Amino acid sequence: MSHPDADVVAPAAGQPVVLRGGTVLTMDNAHTLLPEADVLVVDGRVAAVGTALEVPEGTAEIDARGGIVMPGMVDTHRHMWQTAMRGYGADWTLTQYFVWYYLEHGRAFRPEDVHAGNLLSAWDALEAGVTTTVDWSHGLQSVDHAEAAADALLAVPGRFVLAYGNIQAGPWEWTADPAVQSFLRRRQDEGRLGLQLAFDVTGDPAFPEKAAFEVARELGLPVTTHAGVWGATNDEGIRLMHEHGFMAPETVYVHAATLSTDSYHRIAATGGSISVSTESEQSAGQGYPPTWQVRRHGIPVSLSMDTSVWWSSDLFSAMRTTLGADRSREHLEAHAKGETVTQVHLRAEQVVDWATRGGARALGRDDLGSLEPGKRADVVLIKNDASPVSFPLLNPYGHVAFQAQRGDVHTVLVDGRVVKHAHRLVGADLPAVRRAVDATVEHLRGEMGEETWVQGMNPALPGDEVLDNPYTYTEYKSASTHGARGSVFGDSGDSGDAG
Repeated sequence: MSHPDADVVAPAAGQPVVLRGGTVLTMDNAHTLLPEADVLVVDGRVAAVGTALEVPEGTAEIDARGGIVMPGMVDTHRHMWQTAMRGYGADWTLTQYFVWYYLEHGRAFRPEDVHAGNLLSAWDALEAGVTTTVDWSHGLQSVDHAEAAADALLAVPGRFVLAYGNIQAGPWEWTADPAVQSFLRRRQDEGRLGLQLAFDVTGDPAFPEKAAFEVARELGLPVTTHAGVWGATNDEGIRLMHEHGFMAPETVYVHAATLSTDSYHRIAATGGSISVSTESEQSAGQGYPPTWQVRRHGIPVSLSMDTSVWWSSDLFSAMRTTLGADRSREHLEAHAKGETVTQVHLRAEQVVDWATRGGARALGRDDLGSLEPGKRADVVLIKNDASPVSFPLLNPYGHVAFQAQRGDVHTVLVDGRVVKHAHRLVGADLPAVRRAVDATVEHLRGEMGEETWVQGMNPALPGDEVLDNPYTYTEYKSASTHGARGSVFGDSGDSGDAG
């Protein structure tokens, strides 16, 4: 059976649009929630929000009854170039990720491969209601790669920020390249594409990253950095940034999961924000997702999904896992003290704010993140009449954070332009995108060879010792009873190491 909206025609570009009768999450300062309300979009801006709005002649009407209308979501940290490898590293650790991309195979990506990954990721984001995405693009080993990344983003009708990075060289090296600086100045003047510099601070007492910060300051570009990542970046990096005057309100600290109270104080005092990638931190090992302690310092938070080489690429998953991680930590700490949590601190409403306003604040975009007259019209309608999960709609924030999925995103507007409607992307040539991605996969597979390709996707399993259970109720005797060590994945008598 086809979807009930399958034959609906999307509004034309430039046409005023009104979304009628939905539950509107304005995400304004008061988090005003309007039941059965309308949102009118004219000339790329929110013209009005209210009940039974009068609209200009020729306005396209979208039935939002039974649905939720909310601001477009903002992802502040996504390695878009890696999307052509979707799911490849599902069983990786952070170390395996570093080895694969930084040391062994990252150099194999050609400009056209970066373009393919960005193109796929850009449409992917829009399809899930993410209207603004920071492309943490650390695969730009040449300016040709950067041109390809930017061209792909500009080919898709979303909002994007190209965070220029290069994992194949030190940031003090590539930021000094006149060709890189020329690219940044030229693209900065284009207007449509936001720019940042993306690099990490190792904590080296010599602070070699200082030169890169100086280039960022000279060009007027914000810096986004992976901070507080176990085994990679630490408090020393934060201290060096602070003592040299490079911590600013526009600085975005990604993960920030293993920092001390002192570092959080420095971030809070200088007005920076933290981009939390909960699925990533939980699975890869950067550190426990930090919202449970960041909340104590009043540091602004945004959400991000990190990379599709591992995880889901939507902020519904980010909201859900962030709530789960924060609450899990709260319960665990209480249980360790023999106590019980009877009221959780982090609420669904808060993570919806982080996914919208939080991202807009982190990017210095006061014109995004809420549905208020005069704001840019980045709007998402969550409505799926073909799904039993779409009703009843009782707690709108809880519904967005725990119930909704990308397939429930009915309509997406970016700058007033409808880019998804009736559950279908508008203007996306997905067969062409697929061909480009297939070519990238074929190239990488050929460069690596079949054996290396398969091994990369299937890292060795560690040995796991089965502990003897004194309460065994069968005749079974564990391997340890006989003086042998076995793996839960086999019954060999060796150490259990698969590698």
